[in-house]
Amino acid sequence: PVAIMVGTGKGAENGILIKSADALETTHSIDTVVLDKTGTVTEGKPVVTDILAFDTDENEFLKLAAGVESASEHPLAEAIVEKAKEKNLEIVSPTEFQAISGRGIVASVSGSKIIAGNEQAIKEQYGNSENFMEVFKKGNELASQGKTPMYFMKDGKLLGIIAVADTIKKDSKEAIQALKNRNIDVVLLTGDHKNTAMAIAKEAGIKKVIAEVLPTDKEEHIRELMEAGHKVAMVGDGINDSPALARADVGIAIGAGTDIAIESADIVLMHSSLKDVATAIDLSKAVIRNIKQNLFWAFFYNSIGIPLAAGVFYLSMGWKLSPMFGAAAMGMSSVCVVSNALRLRGFKPKEIKKNNIENDEIELIENKRKEDNNNMTTVINVNGMMCEHCKATVEKVTRGVEGVSNSEVNLDAKNVTIEHSADTDLEKVKKAITDAGYEVV
Repeated sequence: PVAIMVGTGKGAENGILIKSADALETTHSIDTVVLDKTGTVTEGKPVVTDILAFDTDENEFLKLAAGVESASEHPLAEAIVEKAKEKNLEIVSPTEFQAISGRGIVASVSGSKIIAGNEQAIKEQYGNSENFMEVFKKGNELASQGKTPMYFMKDGKLLGIIAVADTIKKDSKEAIQALKNRNIDVVLLTGDHKNTAMAIAKEAGIKKVIAEVLPTDKEEHIRELMEAGHKVAMVGDGINDSPALARADVGIAIGAGTDIAIESADIVLMHSSLKDVATAIDLSKAVIRNIKQNLFWAFFYNSIGIPLAAGVFYLSMGWKLSPMFGAAAMGMSSVCVVSNALRLRGFKPKEIKKNNIENDEIELIENKRKEDNNNMTTVINVNGMMCEHCKATVEKVTRGVEGVSNSEVNLDAKNVTIEHSADTDLEKVKKAITDAGYEVV
């Protein structure tokens, strides 16, 4: 009890609030630390870096984007709104607003339907149209630079891309290297595009990345790591991290994070520094080592002292211990144990050197929970469809192509929406439509 009390006190002294003895004891056995990106590895204060407007004025595009994002509390949305304010642009709030978890938002502004979000959000709303391929390619280029591209569409027309970047904290790189020096695996878990995640991981020195994770799936990834036999600590700061923080063997919340995240965690880092994760692990190891020392010496001391005081050795060896000395010896046992525990007051965080950062090859871990096993939606424009018979024919021939799970014809729009796996040959789909007597536009 004394060792745990002193250890908890030393943690608080160093800005590490440990909520329970169980958390302090469990932390020493952690072999995998999973890090959220925004606000944990990075500053959590993204700024707009690129504005790419298509067939529209840049300021008008930014004005519309800021209006849509003004209803969102996401840090990326706040960055866009802040950029518009810097340019003194009028921001018109949306009349309708719906957030799509892990994807983006759908809103109505001045009677127009606006979709803002990542690549997946656009594909889910409008399919994997070939018209978007060049735009997505440009977005991927931005993502490979560590930026987060957001796409904006108005009434089905692509308006442009706004890229937002968030710099890593100045001590994240050293803190991650400190964990690796302790033979702890570090994993970056984020909902960002894989190119963005890989760029941030490279800069921070993280070897393993799980990207494009929906907020609802973070907890599942933690559970999978635990079921694989790992002792897992989750470090996060947002509402979306709360289930993962609660699921992990040890949940560690950034002090500058949300109240819900802090409530779900076992340990809170008041300085919001990742360096304190390594310090918490070192402190836990010191406490456990001290407890084991106390247990060993107490067992050794009493295994000899009690039989001696009871006269077990008197007949065979003539050894005996008077009650007065026995009581004094028992008191000294407690004094020694308490004194050893109080040595923990001398615990000091290890200095993390800045000259031994390793650049490891990054491993992108497959996101097995990526929705619908990477199923995609593609819209193909078709001429010549006039009636329900045409509709049934096109749907039948397209569904017969390998990899296509479903298809639906819209006679008014003169197109067919194809749901298919990522490796489906779309040329075969188009050929099937052409062979049926229709023209692919």
